[in-house]
Order: sequence, then C-alpha cells, then structure tokens
Amino acid sequence: MAEQLLFEVADELARESLDLYEKTGDEDIFQEVTKIIGASSQTLEEAYKTAVRVRRAEKRALERLAERRAALDG
Repeated sequence: MAEQLLFEVADELARESLDLYEKTGDEDIFQEVTKIIGASSQTLEEAYKTAVRVRRAEKRALERLAERRAALDG
C-alpha cells in the first residue's frame, strides 16, 4: 500500500512537472521539485526522478511510433 502511494505521488508530480515544462520550456522545474521533495523524502525524490525519466521516454517512444505509423499510411 505505501509503495503504491509512493509511485502514485511520484507519477503525479512528474506529470505536473512535465506539463509545466511543456508550457514554459523551463527545465529548472525538475530541479526545484527534486530539491523540495528531497528535503523531506529521499525515497520520493528517487521515485520522482524515475517517473520523469519514464514519462519522457514514453513520450519519445510514442512520437516515434506515430512517425512510423504515418509513414506506413503515407
């Protein structure tokens, strides 16, 4: 239960950070959030950084798949 909560919170923070980054282009948001949560929970900090990496990788992979799909439909 606690582990699930950890991942849910980390993923929500990652999604919010990535959304703000998409709107502003400001990479500093990730460092700011990392610093804030790291001051209270190193475990949450690591989960957040992992969630950001996973979400970014997911976005790149989905974009590539869309390109490949478009080329097939082309």
